[in-house]
Amino acid sequence: MENRRSRSIVLVVTLFLVLVALALGFVIGRGRKVPSTVAALDVEEPRGLPVEPVSKEGLEPVSTADISRAVDESRDNAIVRASRRAGSSVVSVSVIQTTVRRRSPFLSPRGDDFFDQFFRDFFPPLTYRERTPTLGSGFIVSPDGYILTNEHVVHNAEEIKITLPDGRQFNGQVAGSEVTYDLAVVKIDARGLPAAALGDSDEIVVGEWAIAIGNPFGFLLNDPSPSVTAGVISALKRDVKSMGSGGGIYKDMIQTDAAINPGNSGGPLVNGRGEVIGVNTFIFTQSGGSLGMGFAIPINVAKKVANEIIKYGAVRGVWIGLSVQDITPFIAQQLDIADARGVIVVRLEDGSPADKAGVQVGDIIRRIQGEVVSNSTDAQRSLFGAGIGDVVSLSIEREGARKDVRLKLEEVPKKR
Repeated sequence: MENRRSRSIVLVVTLFLVLVALALGFVIGRGRKVPSTVAALDVEEPRGLPVEPVSKEGLEPVSTADISRAVDESRDNAIVRASRRAGSSVVSVSVIQTTVRRRSPFLSPRGDDFFDQFFRDFFPPLTYRERTPTLGSGFIVSPDGYILTNEHVVHNAEEIKITLPDGRQFNGQVAGSEVTYDLAVVKIDARGLPAAALGDSDEIVVGEWAIAIGNPFGFLLNDPSPSVTAGVISALKRDVKSMGSGGGIYKDMIQTDAAINPGNSGGPLVNGRGEVIGVNTFIFTQSGGSLGMGFAIPINVAKKVANEIIKYGAVRGVWIGLSVQDITPFIAQQLDIADARGVIVVRLEDGSPADKAGVQVGDIIRRIQGEVVSNSTDAQRSLFGAGIGDVVSLSIEREGARKDVRLKLEEVPKKR
């Protein structure tokens, strides 16, 4: 009995000691700092600029005035500055044109093509003259009142009204025009006008900013202030066939996706510096509005035309003194010409610039102004915009040998 009591006492003491040991271990463990798994790994700190902790005490409060000032600075971007610089020189050109209308002598409001053709010889169409108001744009190129616009804007104009951005109106007179380039200069009796800054269209690059300024839908808006649309230069040196009755070709045009709408014709196309780089001329459209394909005449061409008109009243004819022909397969075979690209000189005028430069009949012109010439169309394109006094370089082939010549363009002799 006593042995059983002794064993019970020993068991109770043993359990008590175990519980005391566990309690001591728990208390000691809470006082130790156990290293984390990440800290135990040998991880390299990322390289770069050290990041300094910022205390809340170091932050300065931003005022409403500071925020407003920052917003104003961001709004005054390149497009805004360019529009401000060029906008004061953009004018509205209101024109009264007289057009000849024809209609069927019969009372059908829509007409009948078959009926009209059948009775045309017996009942000719009725013709009448109608005065039609049209609107375009232009920009001042000289402080003494010379304004550049498109020829089609002032074509057959009986009355021209020029409205400045400040609302002043002047009667305008066509100082001269050139259908070939679709450019015209209008003169108003004013002084001290803000002339536009003219840039260099040879420096244009595809993708740079393009800003079209003009007076689209001016009759509806009844506001002399010009409108601004922005885009980019989409392409350069575009040759576009005219849809008019003349069937001519617009050469070396600047293409832009800046919206050009009715009434923008004759207005400036401006770069990011506010310099005029082109004269807005026409668009491709199906609805009458912009489709993102507008075209402008390069300002370098327009400057030459404007200077000629202002100084001489017209664009003087340029004299080269030679005639060329495409190299057809027959000509190539007869003259044993291996490369049929280029044009061949078939006529030369005595004493002409070409004659003075040493060009001869039978020479094959391979390049003009460094540009490859494949046919007569390329030759005309290379000389487009050249004026009196300009020096033109030709790369010719004569009897298999290449030769470079330079000729200076002259005015067409008056007695020719």
